[in-house]
Amino acid sequence: MSERKNLDFDSIHSGLDSTVGRFRLAPNGIGWKGSDETTKIIAANEIRKFTWLRVARGHELRITLKDGSVSKFDGFKKEAKELNHAVKSMYKQQLESKELSLRGWNWGKTEFQGPNLIFNVGNKEMFELPLSQAIGANKPGKNEVAVNFVDPGQKPADGINPKLTDELMDITFYIPGTVPKEENADGNTDEEDAEEVNADAVFYENVKSKLELGQLTSENIVQFQEVLCLTPRGRYNIDMFQDFLRLRGKSYDYKIMYSSIIKLFLLLKPDEVHVMFVIGLDPPLRQGQTKYPFLVFQFVRDEEIDVDLNLDEETLKEKYDGKLQKTYDAPTYEIVSTVFRALTGRKVTVPSNFRSHHGALGIKSSMKANEGYLYPLEKCFLFIPKPPTFIPHSEIGVVTFSRVSASSGGSSRTFDMKFSMKTGHDYQFSSINREEYANLEEFIKSKKIKMKNELNEETSVTYAELGDDSDEDMDSSRKRRRKEEVPSYRDDEDGDEESPDEDFAPGSDSDVAEEFDSNASASDDDAAMSDED
Repeated sequence: MSERKNLDFDSIHSGLDSTVGRFRLAPNGIGWKGSDETTKIIAANEIRKFTWLRVARGHELRITLKDGSVSKFDGFKKEAKELNHAVKSMYKQQLESKELSLRGWNWGKTEFQGPNLIFNVGNKEMFELPLSQAIGANKPGKNEVAVNFVDPGQKPADGINPKLTDELMDITFYIPGTVPKEENADGNTDEEDAEEVNADAVFYENVKSKLELGQLTSENIVQFQEVLCLTPRGRYNIDMFQDFLRLRGKSYDYKIMYSSIIKLFLLLKPDEVHVMFVIGLDPPLRQGQTKYPFLVFQFVRDEEIDVDLNLDEETLKEKYDGKLQKTYDAPTYEIVSTVFRALTGRKVTVPSNFRSHHGALGIKSSMKANEGYLYPLEKCFLFIPKPPTFIPHSEIGVVTFSRVSASSGGSSRTFDMKFSMKTGHDYQFSSINREEYANLEEFIKSKKIKMKNELNEETSVTYAELGDDSDEDMDSSRKRRRKEEVPSYRDDEDGDEESPDEDFAPGSDSDVAEEFDSNASASDDDAAMSDED
């Protein structure tokens, strides 16, 4: 019987890659070539052992190398006798079969093997987690440690694999009890110093150390320490790397790829003391079941720092085209926004020409029970800090004002505004100072967005009429305009020419529908009763 020169298998995956390819065993080594022309070669003299096991995508051939690293190939249909024979004849080794735990228990022991986390039940492996794909770890509750994973299918729009539908994003471990504290420097544990620590804290630190080791392959460009984050609340150290950033807080630790940053905003608060830097994410940041599509950081406007970037002059010139400097000595918010713009390649949006009645860039308002600031920007409205709400002009169907009439007594000092979106969602903002009405009206008209005014008496009035000093004049004005609409509010009914926002569309995760109905149909008697009130 002649010795086989090579053995080929089709439709095989390499590691976590969703691309299939051809797998080949040859006397001088093992090779894999994907459909996208990517290749992987393993020399025969580098192989230490072969392992065969059942996995989600069929069967897997796990190859352990002499340097301790592991290469995985899965998608094999059945236990192939040909494969077993080829391993024996070509590499003079046995194909070891590994049994997995199929009991379905969720209680076992964990161990770390290189960059992987192994979960064992009854001394048998149940599953393996590649921590190289993890984006963060946190402690959501007592004795709990959650590990968050990056989506392997989250690629550029032209690279998304539509076949991938279900993927692990989060997993939480419950780790009760305590463990002995680590040995001291001389390798002994003194009885006096024999302290015990919480087992979940030790596990959490081990996971974080694995995440940090995965980041050592990329140098830290700059670090911003103790930055105040309003959403989600806390202080974080921001470590900036070549392709990603890391948020390190007291309870949360996240890795965010620059490719997932889709929007950047730099906004001065109306108090003119603080500056807010807003980062839009897709996919959003997750803390348990809570999703954060926006991160809101706050800086003191006059606070200055001096930093040195860990980049040489050649890299600054060639890779970043002079967008970054070697050293900075400027306000913190300017340095942070400049570094983000250069590393992410995203434009930083700043306020447009809108000014409030007092000359501020945003107006104070409330969304449900949350007070914040609404910023009318060039292509959108943005409410911050909580919940951050992004409203693109191109998605607005109509803007409705209510409680604008001066006849409503003390409450007329403020009014409400509702954005009715083309998608069917509504955003309701209340407690807006009545002095802001004229500027908002002018801004919305300039953007060719439809407007209407809802009053208790089924009337529409102009802003000039709101300034009348005489109640009698106001009453006569309402009578003349009863059941009429102000033409200036309807000029742009068919003139919405705003182009769609190219970078971002609000997702269903961040849209909160409002249950509010301000359409009050009143008769003349009702109107008279309202006037008496």
